[in-house]
Amino acid sequence: MGPSIRESVIAEWRATTAPRRGQRLAAMRRHWPGVVGLAIVAVMAVGAVLAPHLVPHDPYSQDIAVRLRPPAWAPAGSGDHLLGTDHVGRDYLSRIVYGARISLAVGVLAVACSGLLGVVIGLLSGYYGGVVDRALTFLTNLTLTLPFMLLAIAMIALMGSGFVNMILVLGVTGWPIYARVVRAEVLSLREREFVVAGTALGGSPARILAAHILPNLANLIVVLASVEVARMIVVESFLSYLGLGVPPPAPSWGGMLSEGQLYVLTKWWLATFPGLAILVTVLGVNLMGDALRDVLDPTLKTAAPG
Repeated sequence: MGPSIRESVIAEWRATTAPRRGQRLAAMRRHWPGVVGLAIVAVMAVGAVLAPHLVPHDPYSQDIAVRLRPPAWAPAGSGDHLLGTDHVGRDYLSRIVYGARISLAVGVLAVACSGLLGVVIGLLSGYYGGVVDRALTFLTNLTLTLPFMLLAIAMIALMGSGFVNMILVLGVTGWPIYARVVRAEVLSLREREFVVAGTALGGSPARILAAHILPNLANLIVVLASVEVARMIVVESFLSYLGLGVPPPAPSWGGMLSEGQLYVLTKWWLATFPGLAILVTVLGVNLMGDALRDVLDPTLKTAAPG
């Protein structure tokens, strides 16, 4: 029970962790699609944070005299409005940049809420087993049987639209995927030697979960969360398109798509630019998520694309 067990515990723990930080960074640099995705996400994040200092106009300011102005490169465009204006004369570039604040914030915060809830439920279910596992698994399966989008729409209809309500709804409805994945991993990890040894040495369940099991799930949770951020951005845009997201006049990409659909055949930029913003952002997050999966998962032996 002395040094030999402790040494075996340390060796087992090291064997289950990902490569060292320097190796991960080197692998990330070789994974060029991941670097592209990271650059896209970084540009979007910086633009969202510094939006008040970057945009050329107030995104809420209306000017009917310049309504439906095309982009600057079009024959009737103006250099004062690079991406044109909307149906009430608001600068479209400014609204696109401000829309990134809502989409990224909702995506990240909703994933944080759903991830925290799902990871806790998965840890408890997988570690304790028995009645606790059966009850939490039943709750997870019950939630999964309900159509995600229909459940989100129903909850927003009851709670009302708004930024905070959007985050809460997406967080509450998105946790089962974390719970199922974490539970499956915990069922395997709790039988490993370092967990059994920690329990034999008198470690409490909370300490075992926090100090031994959770660190070995960190890579998996990070990868899963990166994929879920992209999905939450799409869901937020769809709900905003239906009028169930952040209420106007706050700029959101889904809401801008909804407004632009009325002019889709004549004023193409009103639907094109917010759609491209969603496409590029989700693509960047997905590329970054794929790279994180390849870099952080030590069981993958495929070479990074070069």
